[in-house]
Amino acid sequence: MLICQISDLHIKTPGKLSYRVVDTSGMLQRCVDHILALKTKPDIVVATGDLTDFGRPDEYTHLRELLAPLAVPLYLIPGNHDHRENMIAAFPDHAYLTQMRPFIQYAIEDLPVRILALDTVIPEKSGGELCAQRLAWLTEKLAAAPDRPTIIIMHHPPFKTFIGHMDKIGLANADALKAIVSRHPQVERVLCGHLHRPIQVRWAGTLASTTPSPAHQVALELTDDAPSHFVMEPPGYQLHKWHPDSGLVSHTAFIGKFDGPYPFYDEGGLID
Repeated sequence: MLICQISDLHIKTPGKLSYRVVDTSGMLQRCVDHILALKTKPDIVVATGDLTDFGRPDEYTHLRELLAPLAVPLYLIPGNHDHRENMIAAFPDHAYLTQMRPFIQYAIEDLPVRILALDTVIPEKSGGELCAQRLAWLTEKLAAAPDRPTIIIMHHPPFKTFIGHMDKIGLANADALKAIVSRHPQVERVLCGHLHRPIQVRWAGTLASTTPSPAHQVALELTDDAPSHFVMEPPGYQLHKWHPDSGLVSHTAFIGKFDGPYPFYDEGGLID
């Protein structure tokens, strides 16, 4: 099974630029084209939050149009730039979005690997949290299937990244989540967004990671006083290949036109 993870799309209404600089709509369109050109097509796509820039209904309408060519099951979770009710209204055929109102938390049970989606949003705040109700739901779901390999998807990463301005708007009660996940070795990975960078860490007995954005990236400044800056580094997304013999193997794909591929060998052997 091949899972494609996209995140931090920040879609605005047609013709508008994010931060007056970034054509997030055009960049998502190029991302979708890149995914469609893969020789091995993903079985599902998960989008780990900040799907729109302001959570407006017209932004979600545009988002839906941009994602439509993917034509594979699509699983969405909100980020701090999203609006739950507007998101649900724009995707009425995505019944999983309403499994746990008023939050967007859900379990996908009919895939080779189980997916548990967490809602870390605090309305009108940049940071995230998981309240007692959301944590209790996770505890119940993990306990119900201890032998099923499971992936958790969420927006705010539950670990310190050392990018100061982003850690200030991270997950407030990460230790509570860590205590739950550490009791459940069936959790193969925790896939996150929010950081606009590929980051990996050993966490709670498993691996937690973030993915780059198909648009702009957070500047790589590993200091407590790192300013809130972004850079136009190569956009990207991630592919996670699940196989029962190997678990989850992840790759970062960069979007763009690059020279190659070139052969390492010609008919006479290794090229000198």
